[in-house]
Amino acid sequence: MADLKKKFLDVYSVLKSDLLEDTAFEFTDDSRKWVEKMLDYNVPGGKLNRGLSVIDSLSLLKDGKELTADEIFKASALGWCIEWLQAYFLVLDDIMDGSHTRRGQPCWYNLEKVGMIAINDGILLRNHITRILKKYFRPESYYVDLLDLFNEVEFQTASGQMIDLITTLVGEKDLSKYSLSIHRRIVQYKTAYYSFYLPVACALLMVGENLDKHVDVKKILIDMGIYFQVQDDYLDCYADPEVLGKIGTDIQDFKCSWLVVKALELCNEEQKKILYENYGKDNAACIAKIKALYNDLKLEEVFLEYEKTSYEKLTTSIAAHPSKAVQGVLLSFLGKIYKRQK
Repeated sequence: MADLKKKFLDVYSVLKSDLLEDTAFEFTDDSRKWVEKMLDYNVPGGKLNRGLSVIDSLSLLKDGKELTADEIFKASALGWCIEWLQAYFLVLDDIMDGSHTRRGQPCWYNLEKVGMIAINDGILLRNHITRILKKYFRPESYYVDLLDLFNEVEFQTASGQMIDLITTLVGEKDLSKYSLSIHRRIVQYKTAYYSFYLPVACALLMVGENLDKHVDVKKILIDMGIYFQVQDDYLDCYADPEVLGKIGTDIQDFKCSWLVVKALELCNEEQKKILYENYGKDNAACIAKIKALYNDLKLEEVFLEYEKTSYEKLTTSIAAHPSKAVQGVLLSFLGKIYKRQK
């Protein structure tokens, strides 16, 4: 795995060099330095799970046959396209949310001399994806399908972000807007498509599959993405910050979290009053009242029951798939997230 990650990071260097020498634009020294710094700051800093999943998925779809150097390079390039997409979303998301830090360092737009130039950097990040696809995939029979796939997933993610933003308008904190169906829709479109479906769809296209014939695979991966986000919401409140690597802030940030949605569903009128009065306030006493209410409603047990049911449904759906190779890909994804602690 360490060797695979090293190869993957090597491909980042190749793609970055390509983009800094792109003949469609006449770079100045300053603009080339800017783009290089912007890429290094925003693209390779995360866990890289989405990108590495393309290589994993391709290997499993080929029944574990050793991938050629060209296949590893192309799968890595597609994996990086997903990481570029993630960087594009995050750079703009941080501006919209007024966030201060990302991945343990100041958000890109908060850096001196960057500011709102970050909006244009986000646009550049998105355009880099089509430059990479054009350079390495134009001769491939699935090139147009790849373009379609990235365009569609970007549209779905931006639409999910829109629902999230208009449901949590600053100055209009209204818990009555929150429901399980709204939570599901935000999560499905904002996270599940690009984090779970996109890496597998890229691998399926590489082995010559028609994505229209894999609607069932998409559904399973979207359900998995929703389960993953519910876990995230749960861990934000209940995980040990030392293990999680951060202190959860969903309560004070007025997030449309699975926990608050379930609390609204289960609480009585008196408890609802506590929720309305304390949720979304950056105050230690208010946060403590919400956590105490979650405990009174036994939300930890409710989550564990949800996790058990979700896992059973997912494994049943996966077992029903006719292809053992596709089953392997789906089980690999599920294995990485089931019962995770961070």
